[in-house]
Amino acid sequence: MLSKAVVKYIKSLQIKKYRKQHQAFVVEGAKSVLELLQADFELEYVFITEPFYRQHTSSLPQGLAFDVVTEEELVKAGSFSSNNAALAVARIRQLPPLQIKKEELVIALDDVRDPGNLGTIIRIADWYGIKSIVCSETCADFYNLKVISATMGSFTRVNVHYLNLAEWLQQHTKEFSIYGASLAGESLHAMALKPEGIVVLGNEANGIRPEIAAQVNQLIKIPSFGEAESLNVATATAIIIDNFRRHTQP
Repeated sequence: MLSKAVVKYIKSLQIKKYRKQHQAFVVEGAKSVLELLQADFELEYVFITEPFYRQHTSSLPQGLAFDVVTEEELVKAGSFSSNNAALAVARIRQLPPLQIKKEELVIALDDVRDPGNLGTIIRIADWYGIKSIVCSETCADFYNLKVISATMGSFTRVNVHYLNLAEWLQQHTKEFSIYGASLAGESLHAMALKPEGIVVLGNEANGIRPEIAAQVNQLIKIPSFGEAESLNVATATAIIIDNFRRHTQP
């Protein structure tokens, strides 16, 4: 049974201030928890239901410490309106300093604040084999529950670094091709792209900020054939990255 103290602790981790204070975050749902259990995160709590245990016994790591609870208890502690599977609390992973290779493709996000969009972009990066995402300090928090949920487990394989994006890009302008998504850019369809460099995408409403655009050495755009004013930033990320990967084999 989940104690009141544990429920209160789990609820507190829905707030960024307390995630930072406790250096911990919450993962909910069957897919995300299973991915977490196979990754190298340190676990504080694992709560699972009896049906989840019966279905996934062979997938659970040997020696895993967990408690069997009811669906009602998971819903009470977590943020999902229904959860008949699992909930876990893990320690925030301390990443080594970011180092990228010249032949690597990296996504950089400027002020992307919507958690669902960030989570989807992390999942897209995982699909296309991109290991690093660089975020401005105003982007949504990687460990936000909505971000974690939207990644569908990809949060375990993609590293997200938060830093002063303008300064970081300035350090790489001579060494790397830096592409910025912009309606004023060159059509992706007219370009011969290699899967390397840094691709910058901006805020859902305002695009890339001027101080970020100043560090970009090639503006690019997705050509439009209809009348929509813009694309969702996660959708745009998928289309752009697919164009960079189009001529490479998995």
